[in-house]
Amino acid sequence: MVCGGFACSKNALCALNVVYMLVGLLLIGVAAWGKGLGVVSSIHIIGGVIAVGVFLLLIAVAGLYMIILGLVFIFQFGISCSCLAINRSKQTDVINASWWVMSNKTRDELERSFDCCGLFNLTTLYQQDYAFCTAICKSRSPTCQMCGEKFLKHSDEALKILGGVGLFFSFTEILGVWLAMRFRNQKDPRANPSAFL
Repeated sequence: MVCGGFACSKNALCALNVVYMLVGLLLIGVAAWGKGLGVVSSIHIIGGVIAVGVFLLLIAVAGLYMIILGLVFIFQFGISCSCLAINRSKQTDVINASWWVMSNKTRDELERSFDCCGLFNLTTLYQQDYAFCTAICKSRSPTCQMCGEKFLKHSDEALKILGGVGLFFSFTEILGVWLAMRFRNQKDPRANPSAFL
């Protein structure tokens, strides 16, 4: 029996299903890790990657392919490219915009968990932020590291990991579409020979 027949296509699809389940869990885990840092919780790209991971996991569990997997490829490819393309200044803009939308309680929690005060020393609001900061670093030294720099470090790392993993595995989805189309158009050798597909 040659590889490329019914059994080979069936086994390849089963193996790809397992890989997709693992990729879905990996995307969810890495995105949740990035979101759990608190820094990138406001970046919608992270939420998009989690959604793609959940969707990919559901497709793998249900065994649905072709059109749905093609759509997942388009979304995952776009989101992965967005993660890799966002530069430091855009990350700074997103973090800066998110900082001022957050409640004081959320800012306070972030300052304590990252042991930093204020966001960036770009505005007069930095002094106000610094005055109300309750981070431990403030009691140890007269100056604390700015939270913006710590946030940028973590968000940059999370976005690169998410983008790389998502981009790499988005191309396996094209392989899945091809295998599903091939499997669908093959005849099962154990079936009735007079039946068509």
